[in-house]
Amino acid sequence: MRASTDPRAATADRYREFADMEARGLSACYEAWAHGVADDPATVALIDRLPAPKRQPNLVFSAARFHGAPVSEYGEFGSWLAGHWAVVSATCLSHSTQTNEPGRCAVLLPALAALPGPLALIEVGASAGLCLYPDRYSYRYLAGDEVERMLHPAAGPSPVVLDCSLTGPVPGPAELPEVVWRAGVDLNPLDLFDQADVAWLDALIWPEHDDRRARLRAAVQLARAEPAPIVRGDLNDQVEALVARAPAGATVVVFHTAVLAYLDEAAARRFTATMHRLPVRWLSNEGRSVVPAVTERLRARPAASTDFVLALDAEPIAFTEPHGRALHWLDKRGSSPRR
Repeated sequence: MRASTDPRAATADRYREFADMEARGLSACYEAWAHGVADDPATVALIDRLPAPKRQPNLVFSAARFHGAPVSEYGEFGSWLAGHWAVVSATCLSHSTQTNEPGRCAVLLPALAALPGPLALIEVGASAGLCLYPDRYSYRYLAGDEVERMLHPAAGPSPVVLDCSLTGPVPGPAELPEVVWRAGVDLNPLDLFDQADVAWLDALIWPEHDDRRARLRAAVQLARAEPAPIVRGDLNDQVEALVARAPAGATVVVFHTAVLAYLDEAAARRFTATMHRLPVRWLSNEGRSVVPAVTERLRARPAASTDFVLALDAEPIAFTEPHGRALHWLDKRGSSPRR
């Protein structure tokens, strides 16, 4: 069968894949909306007015909810979208999917806690910087239905509690790492003191995820009390200068989650080379096919298509649920760090 050359078919396929591979089991609303879009040529035609990078389901659906789209069946949503397309499309053009999920700290923490401290953290693609506070959150790690361990900051329990299910030989940190410095870089940093920016972060959370919504509000309040500097700019242009600003004596960790997929191939290669050149530890949490060196090392390891891969210095150490809800640690065959 010949592949379709109709660009509308490409958009429809993209939404159908999102429904089946990403939303299924996580958001009944987004699964229904995405299937509805895929089967609705009129809505596909609207979305195809956007530049290709702006047609992604997460962005279109978040922009719609930012402007008050009701959580409803697709028929109601499709009619609403057609009537509000001018404002939704404008938001798609001016915004991006900067999901700043603090829950991801739960899958980063075992790797961070195993590094020699104190730590200086640099997040590339930091958005509003909520993942820069792994030492300020409490953690409830689960094995099946049982709580395996609870971890709290040195000052006591945090208003932000992160739940994460564990499988595999996960190294069990006894305490949270000491973080002496934190900073980030983003093309368009979101301001935690700007209500519109916080509202956009809220709109990026999928409709049924009320626990994430409550956690976002608590994390925003925590981060406002200790704002981390976030530099505006391209990560390739800014990361080396940020590394140079880190305090002497600290282990510098450059980390990111769901960021490198937005770089073109040349930019991703440049960033990878920089990480290997600088005196840093590189902690990546990305899709399976995003970091080539990681992909090569994972050829013999099956994983669900929606799993992210946590890697230290390009060596895979775990599979992770994209929002930080689950962590499967790999055995030593695929988890030995480079340094």
